[in-house]
Amino acid sequence: MSDEKDRAVGASVDGRWHYRRSLASRVIWLTTMAVGMSVALVAVGAYITARVQMQDTLDNALVDRANKAAASDSLLAVGSAGIPSWALGAGDVRIAFLDYEGTPAILDRGPTIELGSQELGVARGKHEHSLRTIVIAGERYRVVAVPTQKKGIALVIAQPLEDQDRTLARLGWVTVAFGIFGVLAAGLAGWTVASNGLRPVRRLNDSVEHIARTEDFTPLAVEGDDEVARLATAFNHMLLALDASRIRQRQLVADASHELRTPLTALRTNVELLTMSVRNDGMASLPIDARDELLDDVQAQIEELTTLIGDLTALARDEPVRIQVEPLDLADVVDHAVQRVRRRAPGLTFEVFTRPWWVVGEDAELERAVTNLLDNAAKWSPEGGQVTVRLSDGVLTVDDQGSGIASADRPRIFDRFWRSPDARTMPGSGLGLAIVRQVAERHSGSVHATENASGGARLVLRLPGRESPLA
Repeated sequence: MSDEKDRAVGASVDGRWHYRRSLASRVIWLTTMAVGMSVALVAVGAYITARVQMQDTLDNALVDRANKAAASDSLLAVGSAGIPSWALGAGDVRIAFLDYEGTPAILDRGPTIELGSQELGVARGKHEHSLRTIVIAGERYRVVAVPTQKKGIALVIAQPLEDQDRTLARLGWVTVAFGIFGVLAAGLAGWTVASNGLRPVRRLNDSVEHIARTEDFTPLAVEGDDEVARLATAFNHMLLALDASRIRQRQLVADASHELRTPLTALRTNVELLTMSVRNDGMASLPIDARDELLDDVQAQIEELTTLIGDLTALARDEPVRIQVEPLDLADVVDHAVQRVRRRAPGLTFEVFTRPWWVVGEDAELERAVTNLLDNAAKWSPEGGQVTVRLSDGVLTVDDQGSGIASADRPRIFDRFWRSPDARTMPGSGLGLAIVRQVAERHSGSVHATENASGGARLVLRLPGRESPLA
């Protein structure tokens, strides 16, 4: 177990070492390996090809000379008197005869040739010829045996391989030298590629490090259309998204501080008045009606702050929180929202017409968006007025009987903290309709404002779905 654990740790360390190496070093290493292996394979292939070709040439020449010598009429007449080796075209060959009984007859001087079954098979007529390599007195010979004109006798010629081995040795050293040179050239080529080819990557890395230090989201310069250019383009898209997020964050902080200042100032003033009235010798210096009015104002301002903080929390997230979505009927969501708003605005009449429309979404978010639409209509409708709510084919329309929304203001009413000049004296934070748009976009829908037949405002929310229940 200990050895296995040590090996696992070592492998882990080796893996970390491998991935901690720079990209340039990996390019050099891989280039050297690839080119070096290619050079090695070519060199080995050339060496093997040359060796086989030389062996084939030698064998063919040796067999041809042996056949010509065996066909000579005067060859057997020479007998034991000996035959000069130069007569066969080479001064270094060994010559012998072998009969069918296996009795050899050496025609020249030198170490004894150890003949075997292959040569005997030629003498007995079993083979046309034989070729093999033997060692005589520590020297390699190529031995060929061919039948002579006299039946039962084979001519044996042994050619030394010293010259061929010397040539192959030289070729081997040349191959090794070229292989080493090829590996060095591959390493140099890899270094050149890593130095020049990765220069755009280094420039990109320097630019990104500069952005990280200075938070300067200026887009990077993009040259060409290769992989590095596409990487720079992706970085630019990321920088634009980060810059937009930072701008939204700063705008949210600025708007939130502005919106929180007014209710906090009013709340502080009312609390100070109540404090002074209570601390005045234990006797309330304010009339009971005035004090009750101040308490009601304090409670209303606390509720307004609570709503504002909740809206800010909902809008402060650039990305939606991971929530559990489920199929739900938007008509039920509308009915629940209408019941809540009716309790808040008892002086208004709500005319509701809904048809089933099933969507995939989050119940609480959708109900909050619909509630904000109804609250907006209730705020602008006169006392005793009517709010009309209709849901059909995924389109929810909310009509009020107020003064309507000016055409120039309609595109801006869904912006954060934006309030029309007429709405600045009325309660609200300017975030309700912004939440509606956010919820609509998270559910792949849309929302816009227009005008109804009576001149009031009409807010239209569209959500994708279908009439039948979703699986």
